[in-house]
Amino acid sequence: MKLLFLIADGMGGWPIKELGNKTTMEAAHTPNMDMLAKKGIVGRCRTVPAAMPPGSDIANMSLLGFDPERYHTGRGPIEAAAQGLKLNPDDLVWRLNLVNLSDLSADGTMYDYSAGHISTDKSVPLVEMLQKELGNEEFTFYPGIQYRHLLVHKGGAKKLESKLAINPPHDITDKSISADIEEYGKSPLMTKLLQDAAKLLENNGTKAVSIWPWGQGTPLLLTNFKDKYSMTGAVISAVDLIKGLGRASGLEVLEVEGATGLVDTNYAGKVDATIEFLEHGDFAFVHLEGPDESGHMGSVEDKIKSIERFDAEIVGPLLKKYPLDQASYLITCDHFTPIETKTHDAAPVPFILASKKCNGNTGLDSFSEKNAKSTGVIQDKGHELMQWVIDLTS
Repeated sequence: MKLLFLIADGMGGWPIKELGNKTTMEAAHTPNMDMLAKKGIVGRCRTVPAAMPPGSDIANMSLLGFDPERYHTGRGPIEAAAQGLKLNPDDLVWRLNLVNLSDLSADGTMYDYSAGHISTDKSVPLVEMLQKELGNEEFTFYPGIQYRHLLVHKGGAKKLESKLAINPPHDITDKSISADIEEYGKSPLMTKLLQDAAKLLENNGTKAVSIWPWGQGTPLLLTNFKDKYSMTGAVISAVDLIKGLGRASGLEVLEVEGATGLVDTNYAGKVDATIEFLEHGDFAFVHLEGPDESGHMGSVEDKIKSIERFDAEIVGPLLKKYPLDQASYLITCDHFTPIETKTHDAAPVPFILASKKCNGNTGLDSFSEKNAKSTGVIQDKGHELMQWVIDLTS
């Protein structure tokens, strides 16, 4: 039996007035997930511990079966693992966004956490320029994809910069950056770096007007997934966050050409890569970023479309290849990304566990946040969901 975790990042949300008080999940046409909801166990899972912020890094670490309160050090270190960076234990790794601000001051506003979803071919030269002009023995800039990059501060774990509490830029879209400017201001080193970078980014022909270092931490160390769960596995995703969690835990990282992290990602490529891996592997963690990005942009239309495409172009084809007598499925999101707030929410996420060994929930006709809550099934510790699923399906 194969085990597939299908993750629609940020799929959950709240009722929206313009949708007749339906959520985007309820408004979306999802016949495959609805069918599985009738056949499987539907419930909720608390992927984010109460004392931690509702980031995708924390939530997906939970879904992969690792306790964030034990293993999580920051967003940057996870993405550094994706790139295979060689780091020292006292290095401080920052996630580095290219962003669009009104201005880099206490009066500034965060216009766009993604610099207009800048393309990789335009962002990489900018980061390479920053490295050429500002890189030194202390700071190194590493290009990633689109707006997502890295900054390594050598020996920074021992310095005050490790304590700076910077908001993730996607949490403050259209909001003041005053609190963050004050926080950066505690470090003359970071203040100068941001100011110098902003000068270099002037008139570059894109919406990237500033860097935004955040999510800093020391290098990530995870237990080997195969040793922990006795399964060979792989992750399939467009984003370095998932690739980093996979690489750090010894899972294969499957690269898919055309995987963008947006609504127009290469769905078929992800399915093909999953099927090819499962010819010899046991477990696949298939991650779709589109619903989360749509939520951050506040686009109801795109979020519904991304949920529908997840159902039609990920869930459907995999079910056709691996019906329930050949595979078990856990379908969920890592966290809510409500349209109204344009940021993450730590509410317990809805899930379906579908397997030939699982009995269904009588009366459910669809998969939604409300229906998942109605069953009373809840896994309070997200990192224990993996073992719970294995125990029920093996």
